[in-house]
Amino acid sequence: MSNTQFIWGLGRRKTAVARVRLSAGAGGVLVNNRPLSDYFPNLQMQERATQPLRAAGVQGSYDVLCTVDGGGPVGQSDAICMGLARALKSINPGLDVAFKEGALLTRDSRRKERKKYGRRGARRGFQFSKR
Repeated sequence: MSNTQFIWGLGRRKTAVARVRLSAGAGGVLVNNRPLSDYFPNLQMQERATQPLRAAGVQGSYDVLCTVDGGGPVGQSDAICMGLARALKSINPGLDVAFKEGALLTRDSRRKERKKYGRRGARRGFQFSKR
């Protein structure tokens, strides 16, 4: 893979959408033109975002550039994880088994349940007062 060739992957989680670009390099990860440690100060989110690189055993051999939009930090890190897994799978289809074991290719489509009328939230009712 030459320096001008890129592999793209798209990941989604809740309302977050991540476009991930892979290129051969030294292992740098940029999210919205910021280093990963600056964008996600929480170590758990950093590890979740780069989990496919560890599962594939290619940490340090690809440069990752992500553009993330929408959602919160947890949804964004999961969207990056899915986009990265899809990009790595397009490079090496043999990684499919390792990624499916770690559920890295499964789209987590859970969303917040809508609030219903006559209730305080999605399911919780108002507090009953006898007097």
